[in-house]
Amino acid sequence: MNKLLVILMGAGLINFASAQQNISFEMESWVTQPDRSMLFQQQPEKIPFNAEPGRGGATIVIDESLQMQGVDGFGFALTGGSAELMMQMSPAARTALLQDLFSTGGDKVGVSYVRLTIGASDLNSFVFSYNDLKEGETDLSLSKFDLAQDKKDVIPVMKEILSICPDIKIMASPWSPPVWMKTNGKVKAGSLKEEYYGVYALYFVKYIQAMKAQGITIDAITIQNEPLNANNTPSMRMSAHEQKTFIKDHLGPLLEKNGLKTKIVLFDHNLDRPDYPLTILSDPEATKYVDGSGFHHYGGDMSAMSVMHAAYPDKHLYFTEQMVIERPGSDRIEIAAQVKRMIVDVTRNWSRNVILWNFAADPNNDPHTDDGGCPMCQGAVTIDKDNVTKNLAYYVIAHASKFIRPGSVRIGSTNTGDMSVALTTDEERREVVRVATYDNNSILPNVAFHTPEGRYVLVVANNTWNTNLFRIQFRSRYANIRLEPGAVGTYVWSLK
Repeated sequence: MNKLLVILMGAGLINFASAQQNISFEMESWVTQPDRSMLFQQQPEKIPFNAEPGRGGATIVIDESLQMQGVDGFGFALTGGSAELMMQMSPAARTALLQDLFSTGGDKVGVSYVRLTIGASDLNSFVFSYNDLKEGETDLSLSKFDLAQDKKDVIPVMKEILSICPDIKIMASPWSPPVWMKTNGKVKAGSLKEEYYGVYALYFVKYIQAMKAQGITIDAITIQNEPLNANNTPSMRMSAHEQKTFIKDHLGPLLEKNGLKTKIVLFDHNLDRPDYPLTILSDPEATKYVDGSGFHHYGGDMSAMSVMHAAYPDKHLYFTEQMVIERPGSDRIEIAAQVKRMIVDVTRNWSRNVILWNFAADPNNDPHTDDGGCPMCQGAVTIDKDNVTKNLAYYVIAHASKFIRPGSVRIGSTNTGDMSVALTTDEERREVVRVATYDNNSILPNVAFHTPEGRYVLVVANNTWNTNLFRIQFRSRYANIRLEPGAVGTYVWSLK
């Protein structure tokens, strides 16, 4: 953001008096300390905005005139395995967990985005699709399509979620089509047979329609989870050319024919390969059906999303998956680095959402499939019968999801490297004011939003080893903040 955002007041210099300085407002703060003494805890005292900046620390200037992307939400993947664990809980314990996750009242965290798996993922107990047949059989009309397995776990959990948060955004992604559509006839690896492109497009349509019949609206789909990774069970390879052909000649037209508004999101894989979605978006027949592109961060740099935005600013960016884990029982929570990466860096690079992987696992990180499942995939919560432990990923998302609600807009805030302005008095002539500009390299990682309710939200991560004093400048007034090493703060205020 190439703007002069910071004004630092030198001692005895000009008092920038204005009518706005007579406005009185203060902020609330929610803090997580790395020693776990506070875990997303509301601070008892509100922080005032003052007319004078005070001393010490860099200034984060909030520029509400600079507006970037809108927000769709923050959340997790509801895999079949996590839904299975939730269904094994007592109804009262499950309801308490879902209320904590999806409600916004009190100390609840207000998760606002869910990713579902179309059929099984590698975090299911076993592999299935919605059209499993005996070897050698085909079903070109998909007359045997059935959500039977999801009706046992994913669908009842989703219905309870929707009773708490009716407007939650839902994305769905497949790990593999039915094996009879694949070149190798197996759940792992292989490719989609070209003669079944049209049938597989119908498979997506039937899924969207069947979920809608259950009261579950699928807002967006990705075509293939990790299309360049054939190591999961289940999985499937899909090249950029294959995905482009599938979208423009089959899925896009069929969704349109059926009057379905579900968005198509490309790629759904790592940030080191933006060439994949860029290849598809360069095709005018394919791009007209595409809403945007989705990324993971198991490889590459977050700036790849900004490259995508620069190339196609009319197409949206989504962050569709990332595993964030910690050692069970650790006396420290390494939250600052993950909030910087997953909240600050992701949204500063134009993503409309953040989805982590995944909602829940048991103490052994089960369930998962064999030969390509994930034995290290810890959930945002660990479920042991009715006992729930909240893990690192839970608190990372909480620092954004509770207050940065869907419909919020990212606004300007000082970033590392932004140009800053300093005013000082001349050493020889005290009545003379000198001005200097410099690259600001002492700003803590942060990102700011303006919400539909008229609130302003700033998330700050102290990823240094020093206690940091900093100030927030908003409408020519200043709030002075202290944030401990390794801590994260979410700061919320309004003019009301």
